[in-house]
Amino acid sequence: QVQLVESGGGLVQPGGSLRLSCAASGSIFSAGTMAWYRQAPGKQRELVALITSGGSTVVPDPMKGRFTISRDNNKRTVYLQLNSLKPDDTAVYYCNLNSGGSLYWGQGTQVTVSS
Repeated sequence: QVQLVESGGGLVQPGGSLRLSCAASGSIFSAGTMAWYRQAPGKQRELVALITSGGSTVVPDPMKGRFTISRDNNKRTVYLQLNSLKPDDTAVYYCNLNSGGSLYWGQGTQVTVSS
């Protein structure tokens, strides 16, 4: 059974930074692709960043230069560094593991950007 637990969300002022963490249980972590998604009220869930088992990353253009994804396979943890945050970044951020086509989701962590 795989469990993903996110942490690190909170309230931050515009221009501020946060670092999200997602800790995984289970041995399949190191072989899977990890990703962060977010969902704002009334909007569809969208990809924020992705990192493969080999360390290759994908960050959509709206987040490029501000968000950085990384992983530590020894700790079974994936990180999302959020910089230069904007009010539009307010959302619930979810961790996702894709291992051999099986998808696992965390419970989400709230990020609120407001002055």
